[in-house]
Amino acid sequence: MQAQYQAMLQQTPSVSAAPGKRIALALTGASGMPYGARLLQCLLASGAEVWLLYSQVAQVVARQEMDWALPTRAADVEVALASQFDHLPGKLRVFGREEWFAPVASGSSPADAMVICPCTMGTLAAIASGMSDNLIERAADVMLKEQKKVIVVPREAPFSVIHLENMLKLAKAGAVILPPNPGFYHHPEKVLDIIDFVVARILDHLHIGNDLIRRWG
Repeated sequence: MQAQYQAMLQQTPSVSAAPGKRIALALTGASGMPYGARLLQCLLASGAEVWLLYSQVAQVVARQEMDWALPTRAADVEVALASQFDHLPGKLRVFGREEWFAPVASGSSPADAMVICPCTMGTLAAIASGMSDNLIERAADVMLKEQKKVIVVPREAPFSVIHLENMLKLAKAGAVILPPNPGFYHHPEKVLDIIDFVVARILDHLHIGNDLIRRWG
């Protein structure tokens, strides 16, 4: 399975050009890292500028689920991913959890949109409570206060009442709650087809055209 994920990241996805878009993408420690990795690839393929944030646990999950190495230092991650995706037109910047001078930390320089994929229940709860103890939480707080689009991809099952109340709280604040629940009407034949169903829905909400899946009708 890990070989399939590595092969996935070597492909060039079919997405529309979106030059000039600035998207903040946060990877947290929930299961579902292939969704985040594929989304990163698609955003870079569109020509967007991606500001990547990641948690320490995301490093562990990326290694465990995909054999995908994310170094500890943000600068090393940027070099490694820039090399991996150097055939794609987008621009990548990577920020550590304590980089408070990153653009996403201030409302004077917000991204056009932010996606947290996958999103842990802890991160979701912190954002819903207005916490800003790390750059991911601060970036989400900034995006919400600036009335920018925030897409949360919560990966947990089942959801407790606490989880649901936090999601409702964020939805009321303007966030899009987009659980990674794939449909099957496009007749998936491989794992990538299931991943792409979710990623395509995220791209739709970012207004980035794509041909990742066969559409309904």
